[in-house]
Amino acid sequence: MLDKNMPIGVLDSGVGGLSVLKVLRRSLPAEDFIYLGDTARTPYGTRTEQEIRGFVEQMLCFFEQQGVKLVVIACNTLTVLGVDSLKKNHPFSLVGMSKGAESLLAASHKKKVGVFATPFTIGTGAHRAAILAADATAQVVPVACPQFVPLIEGEQFEAPALTAAVKEYTDVIKEAGADALILSCTHYPFIADKITKALGPSVTVLDPAEETSAIAKSYLAKQQLLRLEQGVEGTTKVCFTADVARGQRLTHYMMPRTACSFALVDLK
Repeated sequence: MLDKNMPIGVLDSGVGGLSVLKVLRRSLPAEDFIYLGDTARTPYGTRTEQEIRGFVEQMLCFFEQQGVKLVVIACNTLTVLGVDSLKKNHPFSLVGMSKGAESLLAASHKKKVGVFATPFTIGTGAHRAAILAADATAQVVPVACPQFVPLIEGEQFEAPALTAAVKEYTDVIKEAGADALILSCTHYPFIADKITKALGPSVTVLDPAEETSAIAKSYLAKQQLLRLEQGVEGTTKVCFTADVARGQRLTHYMMPRTACSFALVDLK
């Protein structure tokens, strides 16, 4: 039986989902959170679907042992596999990343929009399909950004290689004349300021974590599982499958004012 005092699980292939955790903490301050990043096996974007599904099942079993009431799949690569197909017999529901199609189109005067994502996510065509389903006249500029995740995971925030990658990918958006861009990989908000600066004020940059958080909050409210105690700050436990010290640094980089505990988890 699920209870409102149970924690919320947040799952990702690495550290990218910390950007979603940050938004969830702001939106749901009284909730307890357990974050799990599979840093031992990241990145998932270059893995086979069979491998990815096996990894996710291991992480969901971990969350079942932790007694969570909901799991937020804070990874676009995992979300496009189909949240319903990942749930299996676990007692909690799953919320995947919003594709943000309507918000993206609302931010675009030209109806010409860009999507930054991993090669796997771009290859599925899921975001393009969602945008065109919302507006068949929209022009979509999908850009696979394979260099971003390894550089972010490697904490290369000031490296020339990251500067070059940002220019390479944003140049595609500028040349296409898009006026809105969605960051459809949860790692990318780590460098949102650099992407925004490279694109300039004529392009609106969106983070789908805001809509994802709203969906999670709405679900909890409907199921009477929402904690709304005024003045209560929930706990945040951050777990990684490898290199906790690096994960801790990246957690504080994304959420410098959030108190967290950290743990190493063995999923095998």
